[in-house]
Amino acid sequence: MVAQSLSSLLQRATIDDHEEVLQSCNETLAKSKNDIHAQHIKVIALLKLDRFEDALRVLEAGGDALKKRAGLEHAYALYKCAKLEEALDTVARSDAGRGASHLEAQVSYRAEQFRRAAEIYEKLSQSSSPEDNDLSINSWATDAQLQWKGEAEYVRHERPSREDLESFETAYNAACLNIAKGALAQGEVLLNRAKNICQTSEDLSPEDRAAELLPISIQYLYVLIRQGKTEEAEALLKEISVEDIQELSTKKVACNNIVLARQTAVNPFVLYKALHETPEAINNDRLFDFQQNALLGNSHAVDLLVQKYDGMIRSTAKALSKSPCPSAEASTNRLSVYNAAGYARGETGQKALKQILPVLERRPKDLGLLLTVVQLYVNAGNTTSAIIAVERSLRSLEESISEADQDARFNPGLLSVLVALYQREGRKLQIQSTLAQAAAYWRKKPEPPASLLRAAATSLLHSDDRSDLATAGDLFRFLYQQDSNDRMAIAGYVASQATLDYSQVESQLDRLPEISDLVAEIDVSALESAGIAPSASSAAAAAAAFAGARKRSAADKEGRATKRVRKSRLPENYDADKKPDPERWLPLRDRSSYRPKGRKNKQRAADRTQGGVVTEKAEESPAPQQQKSGGGGGNAKKNKKKGKR
Repeated sequence: MVAQSLSSLLQRATIDDHEEVLQSCNETLAKSKNDIHAQHIKVIALLKLDRFEDALRVLEAGGDALKKRAGLEHAYALYKCAKLEEALDTVARSDAGRGASHLEAQVSYRAEQFRRAAEIYEKLSQSSSPEDNDLSINSWATDAQLQWKGEAEYVRHERPSREDLESFETAYNAACLNIAKGALAQGEVLLNRAKNICQTSEDLSPEDRAAELLPISIQYLYVLIRQGKTEEAEALLKEISVEDIQELSTKKVACNNIVLARQTAVNPFVLYKALHETPEAINNDRLFDFQQNALLGNSHAVDLLVQKYDGMIRSTAKALSKSPCPSAEASTNRLSVYNAAGYARGETGQKALKQILPVLERRPKDLGLLLTVVQLYVNAGNTTSAIIAVERSLRSLEESISEADQDARFNPGLLSVLVALYQREGRKLQIQSTLAQAAAYWRKKPEPPASLLRAAATSLLHSDDRSDLATAGDLFRFLYQQDSNDRMAIAGYVASQATLDYSQVESQLDRLPEISDLVAEIDVSALESAGIAPSASSAAAAAAAFAGARKRSAADKEGRATKRVRKSRLPENYDADKKPDPERWLPLRDRSSYRPKGRKNKQRAADRTQGGVVTEKAEESPAPQQQKSGGGGGNAKKNKKKGKR
């Protein structure tokens, strides 16, 4: 009886008749409450009607048996209700085959697990299927998100093919990837193509065409603003109707770009009101992290423009209290920057530091706050104080037993800031020790950052300590084990071990390219003429050659013509045949021909003569005399005339 009613139910069902299917399911379940077939069809009908929460309630009421039977539907309902972690767990246990893979990729994309989504789409693309076009569209979108998230090394697409440019969806996603890379001009070209294809598509109704053109125009507006094309941006505003945008996330982005395009920033209070008119998007309609961070930054910036300093401090402090500290997340550290800006109250330089430094003393583990202080010190030219601030915070992290604090202590980004500061002051030993400690710490972790290990190993190569060279060799060997195609790791290993044990690296020399091959296409003359400084040896040789060219022998000097002197510069009664007196430059009394006149002058001349007779009177030196306050000596008192008392 149940099977007959179910069969008749399915015969009456059509794609546009989900309400009737739901009504028939309810009638069947009223007679047989545990009819799992009817429950399953009811869940599908509710999903078709976008009643996702009602579908979840039916699934919960049906128990594990219904959830197992309708695993794919259960995961989809969880996804639409923004329960992404539960949806991923459910779809992973589902045996729905290719459909489950599509849903897992979609949920991973919404959960911003873009690397996992890209892996699934690549696996699905290995076998041809009717949904190849959809896979291409979604794969391009995933790569754009990877680029925006800063994981460019996992991006698979580089340049769109001819087939990709035949679909406006693929062209649009390819434009987004170029925009994320910063190639705005190329992104503008692809957006134009996507717009033209969409406008001329015969497969879209006028309503669908208008709905598809809206996000393209909003993205186009962003590109024009970034390129400074204000006139074109103002013309494009006429094509965008914010009231027609159904998705709150798209509407919020559109309002932000429209406000900026209209240049309402001349009045910060008008700008503040305009940016806060659109309500927040929720559930699966919410913004991605990189979008949310940008809009949140705009909101905080306009708060500062209208001098809401105390409100800025309270709101950012509340958000920071919900985040782990220390944190390497960009969004968390950005909040710390705005929190510091609230304390600075519009001031910069030393005045801002005076307000922010007490806050850093209370929160030494706040990395965003620390970087703000470092930036202010560097702008003021005070590198030493910036180094002291970083080292003080690192000591606070080092004293903690928390694993998260230790990860932050050796965070590659934070250490790169410290190394850059050390380089400004030429502290090579501190750079080596800092990188060596970080490398020793991260080698114990399952996924150590290769960039930090490479920097540490390269720095240790410049050390004269054999133990440092051995450590560099171990690091380069570890990098080679992680990537056998890493030529830098091979070269570094050879360089570190060549002076320690040449026999260990002799077999690796064949894997390195010949020097002649590396410099084969280099034009040395062109480099030098372009301003490249020569090496020390060649510069020394050139200097020696130049000095030799300036030297002349005595014969060359004699052979040169005598320089002609003007008559106006010659003295009176000048005789060219008479040899000039060689002592003419000396004072008269210092010349050998000088003969003093008179007894006193003769005595002085004799006293000045070297090698003359020295008398005892001349040897006596004058005794120091103590000046008397009364002035004058005994004779002065005798000769003093009597005056009135």
